[in-house]
Amino acid sequence: MKLEQWLPQELSQDIWKKKYKYEDETLAEWFYRVSAGNEELAEIIKQKKFIFGGRILANRGLHKQGKKITYSNCYVLAPPEDNLESIFKCAAEMARTFSYGGGVGIDISNLAPKGAVINNAAKETSGSVSFMDLYSLTTELIAQNGRRGAAMISISCDHPDLLDFINVKNNPDKITKANISIRIKDDFMKAVLNDEDYELSYARDNSGEEIVKVVKAREVLNLIAKSNWKMAEPGMLYWDRIKSWNLFSEDDSIEYAGVNPCAEEPLPAYGSCLLGSVNLSEFVTDPFTDKAEFNLEEFKQTVSIAVRALNEVLHEGLSSHPLKQQQECVNELRQIGLGCFGWHDALIKIGVKYGNQKSLDLANEIGEELINTALQESARLTDVYGVYPKYNKSIVMQSKFLQTNASIETLMLIEKKGLANSQILTVPPTGSIATMLGVSTALEPMYSISYTRKTESLHGEDKYYKVFTPIVKQYMDRFNLKDESELPDYFNTAATISYIDRIKMQAAWQKYIDASISSTINVPESFTVEQVADLYVQAWKYGLKGVTIFRDNCFRAGILTTREKEEILERGQIVKAPFESIGKTYKLVTGCGNAYLTISFDENGHIIQTFTNKGSSGTCRSNQEAVSRLISHSLRGGISIESIIDQLKSVDVCPSYASAKARGKKVSQGSSCPYAIAVVLERAMKDGKNLLNSIKGIVEESEIQVEEKSNVNTVKCPECGEPLAVEGGCVTCRNCSYSVCN
Repeated sequence: MKLEQWLPQELSQDIWKKKYKYEDETLAEWFYRVSAGNEELAEIIKQKKFIFGGRILANRGLHKQGKKITYSNCYVLAPPEDNLESIFKCAAEMARTFSYGGGVGIDISNLAPKGAVINNAAKETSGSVSFMDLYSLTTELIAQNGRRGAAMISISCDHPDLLDFINVKNNPDKITKANISIRIKDDFMKAVLNDEDYELSYARDNSGEEIVKVVKAREVLNLIAKSNWKMAEPGMLYWDRIKSWNLFSEDDSIEYAGVNPCAEEPLPAYGSCLLGSVNLSEFVTDPFTDKAEFNLEEFKQTVSIAVRALNEVLHEGLSSHPLKQQQECVNELRQIGLGCFGWHDALIKIGVKYGNQKSLDLANEIGEELINTALQESARLTDVYGVYPKYNKSIVMQSKFLQTNASIETLMLIEKKGLANSQILTVPPTGSIATMLGVSTALEPMYSISYTRKTESLHGEDKYYKVFTPIVKQYMDRFNLKDESELPDYFNTAATISYIDRIKMQAAWQKYIDASISSTINVPESFTVEQVADLYVQAWKYGLKGVTIFRDNCFRAGILTTREKEEILERGQIVKAPFESIGKTYKLVTGCGNAYLTISFDENGHIIQTFTNKGSSGTCRSNQEAVSRLISHSLRGGISIESIIDQLKSVDVCPSYASAKARGKKVSQGSSCPYAIAVVLERAMKDGKNLLNSIKGIVEESEIQVEEKSNVNTVKCPECGEPLAVEGGCVTCRNCSYSVCN
């Protein structure tokens, strides 16, 4: 089989070459390496019915060449204890794990809150949140074949530093290399619904000191919602649901220590997630017809092969984990993470609308077969590997998850043989592998019907073309449709599906998943803080284990597009100002007179420099000129516009501004000239794109073959400038194959 046959799209081929191919190996050699010669496994990979997670695709077999690599995507470390030795030991363990290619999750709930008394030169601790900088920096410093590690930092909702934790990401320069999430307990959510007080407390064993704060639960949830509205973080982990809905929920000897960076895998200390996913779209027979249906028998056969394959990889890689504690934990618990992707493509092939009752019924039908087939195969594998060493038959059989989902046949088989794995199912983001195979990611809806792709002509001019999402193109080609308006109504997208329907779908699948589901609910720019709060309440009520949101055009969108650009420049490097640019002038009415701020934009509508002119009524010309020069200099030095805005807004109140307002003078929004400039810069970030579009509008339609873009495509790729899809905790570019889990 040639690469062009297996992956017809150029983008798919690029992903395979950049991420998973090893040096000069051929596709046939790659199939053999990844399957370790298992022909049955190689065949379902060729058929695109199943594929391993990225670490296995890239690394399997390379240990034979002396490579220090791991097959596991992510790990959870032991939570650091409340002493410096443990805190820095955790950072060292993070660094070691990153160096092998694994991501890391840690929980900081054991660390003392800010203000706790300590017996050293500092007299009191700087708090748990202050050490997040250490872990973020560790993530940034340790490279993985050109990519930095992924990290998740979590804290309990009853920790006294909770409010500081919620607000930490509102500073765009803080904790830039880690995701953050809160362990939400049921008693907190009940306090929210009843509008009650909630106690944040921490007791120090070594000193007997107890720190207690009382907050209004609903106000805290609103603070979380506001941060998510702006920054898409922190994520929500419904911790009591996580602890109670798994195979060892009744076993007090096994305890979850945290979650991995995309939150789909809660794990005990030093546990790891070994990933592989089944492509649901490949099991639809007679697609796009009235006879279309999901082939459960083929699906079950593939699930069995996949469970066997993941166990083969697990035992093959036992000695390849970075830390001895990880090797021991994986051997004792033998976790695997079998997931699914291509769900929305499967629904479209059957003619079912994502989110309606029929789609939920189908999810329940498939989910029931998934968990029972996986459990039965794990039980049969005890003939090969034995039960996992920490298996306790009487306790596992009491699991509510098992008792709810397992058929009589499954229960009888487990009763007889036990289980080879303590964790079996999870749903990772699958951003890169789904894009490579040309289907929808994980269990999420497709991001958009179409996207814009940029190509460069022989004359060096950019041209833009509409590219339809693969499943859409398949349908349009089959029925010879010329325009997307002719598509049936079941071609809905992330932008058109309500958040309640997204929650219901995730809840339907979560019933059958013993780990968790990585899910990002995309919401429109008009989504309010109140709606964000309601989304989190509904997610808890429906029994989700975790959820995050991404609001279109939120403040974090700008960080995603500029953060990588900042890193391209060496310290002290300044790029030259452009010879030509597009500009717009804004009037500032300040406390001591008028000024005019001219802002220049590049060809992508990004702010590149600023100039000020004194108005006839005065104002401090030297100060205004200094501010505008420093803004321009900072931008050309690679500093993000969001960081500049944040700094300008941090300036103290200007007496002239306060005096002018007291006299009733109508001044520009803000409390000082720098603050007013910051407000204008925020407005200009949107104006630049509109200004660019109005100029592009004069270009002949034949030269730019593109229609109105989907309103969710506002996050741009840092490599090619084209739209990024934000799904399941990951961002992916369909134009150049750039991707990162963020």
